[in-house]
Amino acid sequence: MKKIEAIIQQDMLEELKDAIDREVEISGMTVMQVLGCGKQKGLKEYVRGQEVITTLLPKVMVSFIVKDEQVEDIIARILDICQTEEVGDGKIFVYPIEEAVRIRTRERGTQAI
Repeated sequence: MKKIEAIIQQDMLEELKDAIDREVEISGMTVMQVLGCGKQKGLKEYVRGQEVITTLLPKVMVSFIVKDEQVEDIIARILDICQTEEVGDGKIFVYPIEEAVRIRTRERGTQAI
């Protein structure tokens, strides 16, 4: 099992969610509002004539726990939808998952996801 975390632009969430629901058989996902910065280094805005540099930008982090064979398909869907080739598109991280346990039924491993 693997955990896929994708940090994406907020306006890409609904399209990604719809594509994942339609095209990939997964049991669920977790979505969190996050703040962050990378190479983008924030935005320069003017508020009441004063320059304000926002260094932490709002993003969305979407997490999936999937079977090993689903990883490349999920990554491909995320890239297809979220890649604009502009700075700030986000990142995808993949982590190994040792164990999963469904609390309600006590199922373990891939049966729990």
